[in-house]
Amino acid sequence: MTIDPGSSPAVDREFWNGKRVFLTGHTGFKGSWLALWLRRLGAHVHGYSLAPPTEPNLFSLAHVEEGLIHQTADIRDAGALAAAVHEFKPDIVLHLAAQSILRLSYDEPVETYGTNVMGTVNVLEAVRKSPSVQVALVITTDKCYENREQIWPYRETDAMGGHDPYSSSKGCAELVVSAYGRSYFNKGRSVVASARAGNVIGGGDWAKDRLMTDLVDSLIHNQKLIIRSPHSIRPWQHVLEPLSGYLRAVEHLWAKRPQGPECWNFGPDTESDARVLDVAQEVCRLWDGKIGIEVIADPQRRHEANLLRLDSSKARLELGWRPRLSLGQALAMTVDWHKANLAGANMLRFTYAQIEAYEESVPPGVAKTRAASLTDYSARKGVA
Repeated sequence: MTIDPGSSPAVDREFWNGKRVFLTGHTGFKGSWLALWLRRLGAHVHGYSLAPPTEPNLFSLAHVEEGLIHQTADIRDAGALAAAVHEFKPDIVLHLAAQSILRLSYDEPVETYGTNVMGTVNVLEAVRKSPSVQVALVITTDKCYENREQIWPYRETDAMGGHDPYSSSKGCAELVVSAYGRSYFNKGRSVVASARAGNVIGGGDWAKDRLMTDLVDSLIHNQKLIIRSPHSIRPWQHVLEPLSGYLRAVEHLWAKRPQGPECWNFGPDTESDARVLDVAQEVCRLWDGKIGIEVIADPQRRHEANLLRLDSSKARLELGWRPRLSLGQALAMTVDWHKANLAGANMLRFTYAQIEAYEESVPPGVAKTRAASLTDYSARKGVA
């Protein structure tokens, strides 16, 4: 049955209200956004993660720790992780914790595999031994696919792979989820699945070797931006897009209880595919910045994919999910967030305002049935 995404809200607030959610990686960029959204939905959240990976970071600026259980710990510590899950007794587990920097994986392959593969095993073992967990969703990446630089998008049935340790480790994590799903879950009480998404942007990301991080830093300090892969095409999307998909996937798994392993892609429309150089130039325009952009050769020249697209047809058909923002809106929201932070705004309120505006938005190309604008949300919500 096809669900009309134009008539569907971003998430089901009634479903999440009161749910007990164990969230790994809640101090990271995506994890912090998700923790705040879950709090807004009324969920009880236990966050389990290492300390924030950067300084500054969204976790601290938006006071994510307030209103949830915050535990600083490593998913590679199987005993501590199992004890935390046992004590909290969650209904739902969302596993986002990872070593997520591709270029760092070349320098630290053992840590990358230990975190992304055995960390996932530890999470699923804790879930397997917990009588309270109904749904577990493991978040991987679009880079889990064996990338052949093909022009057509990858589907959930395509082969796992990976040229570099990061991509390979995420392909391995997908195989772990599939094996656990077939061996222990999806046969009754509890279900496990995975979700795959790619390049995300948004306010509060200061991770190393990210275009937006380097762009914002250059604009703030009025310094030349140096980029190494100007013509690489990336499927850009705002961080709230895949997060809404993860939440919808959990709602679906809770209701349907599939009998086999499940997975979904959450990628942007093809209109959001753009070259690195074009995105950099558009962000400079939105910022009203006049910095120069210099293209240089990467001295290490480590392999990175030039083209990787996801086919999200399954998520659209089964979950009623589709992107709600254009590339222009996603870039504008990112620039607005960083400008507000630079101006000393209350970033908890500002981040909540962006989440609320996203919830009220209607996917591009779908007839608008309610008045909601993403262009002046800060004024409309009185964000200071």
